[in-house]
Amino acid sequence: MLGSINHSSTLSILLYPLSPKPGCCSSRKLNVRTHPWEKSVEKSVKLRTMVVGCKIENQEMGFQASERLYLGMDFGTSGARYALIDKQGTIHAEGKRDYPNYMKEDSLDWALSWKTTLFSLLEDVPVHLRPLVASISIDGTSATTLIIDSKTGEPLARPYLYNESCPDALPLVKSIAPINHTVCSGSSTLCKLVSWWNNDDSDKKATMLLHQADWLLWLLHGQLGVSDYNNALKVGYDPEADSYPDWLLSQPYAQLLPMVKAPGTSIGHLKGDIRTQFAGFSEDCIVCTGTTDSIAAFLAARATKPGKAVTSLGSTLAIKLLSTTRIEDARYGVYSHRLDDKWLVGGASNTGGAVLKENFSDEQLEKLSEHINPMEASPLDYYPLKSVGERFPVANPKMEPRLHPRPESDVEYLHGILESIARIEAKAYMLLKDLGATQVDEVFTAGGGAKNDKWTKIRERVLGLPVSRATQTEAAYGAALLALKGCQ
Repeated sequence: MLGSINHSSTLSILLYPLSPKPGCCSSRKLNVRTHPWEKSVEKSVKLRTMVVGCKIENQEMGFQASERLYLGMDFGTSGARYALIDKQGTIHAEGKRDYPNYMKEDSLDWALSWKTTLFSLLEDVPVHLRPLVASISIDGTSATTLIIDSKTGEPLARPYLYNESCPDALPLVKSIAPINHTVCSGSSTLCKLVSWWNNDDSDKKATMLLHQADWLLWLLHGQLGVSDYNNALKVGYDPEADSYPDWLLSQPYAQLLPMVKAPGTSIGHLKGDIRTQFAGFSEDCIVCTGTTDSIAAFLAARATKPGKAVTSLGSTLAIKLLSTTRIEDARYGVYSHRLDDKWLVGGASNTGGAVLKENFSDEQLEKLSEHINPMEASPLDYYPLKSVGERFPVANPKMEPRLHPRPESDVEYLHGILESIARIEAKAYMLLKDLGATQVDEVFTAGGGAKNDKWTKIRERVLGLPVSRATQTEAAYGAALLALKGCQ
């Protein structure tokens, strides 16, 4: 069966790293299935790299030179980060890059931007630590989709971004999928695939669908057509049955679907040309399947019990609640990712930090926030969106942003936006409860918004729950935990 995988007990491995088996990476064999249909640095801006507690001679690093490290990379909406950890979870180096702006015809060349950033992050990994890197994993934005040439791996069309909607494909998708299935949303990966399939006149025999993280990982391991069950959820993969459903496999475009493995599964070794270009990485360094950015952020927070939740406050707002019950309802943009014997239930809204950055600079956000009284409710009722369209807790591609009336005071305006985003978050958690998910009892926060203490207090008041910043807030850390899992 296409995409069939075997589940292991991943939760404890991901959240409580164990020591890798001696020699596991060097002895791991490349064992990748092929598809039946397969016929066969530029520097980006704003570099920030930090090396923690190490010297070139590997002295005073807190670990033996023979101990391995695990590299995770997070490709978010506006930039990418990396984190390099050991088996105890200690960070030894980390850094970030903003995406460079490359134009192709009249639009941004996102694929080239991501590729350039990937290579920039590899270059940023300290040379003296590269030989210790045992494995690599990457997370990407959910439902960001590429249609590629199955022979060369090159994109055949511009990528469909995470928040793009393809309403033209929705009626057809709804006609074949179960009622209220995750794919029954205009922004689903399947809607993007169907839209491309129906509107592109090129020869489709040598084409393949990959998600953002899949494609970036392919650049490192060279095995085309491998995905993970978190990224594949929105194309229709059933994580409970561990396979694509028959209603999807019977469609003509099923030939484009990638094979699916569990997140953090070894795919193969780091390619020789990559090791040549970025000297120091070892021959036994393996590349593992990835996940989505919000799942990686959840893993980084190490929220282990049902009722614990993580809100990621980046450019957008994404929530994940650990539940004993699986919830799927496309009417509200709600879906569930599998994690061992539990479910990560949630969704992603188009509100979030991108709206704040459109109205305030980082310096303004910091200074204005100091004057906000978080215990006082704002009377302003906004729905902060950067553009038309919402996914969750209401799936409405025609929803208009609501950011008026604007008061004369910038402090009051910022207070109103922060509180309105908190109300959307509260509505999201209430919706999950109403649909049958485990009730949330504590919220950890990841992403840039976690740094704003006034916003945290506003959210705590609006949610009526304890809200705190996760010890590890970056999705890159969660991706590094997946890389560690690949060496178990």
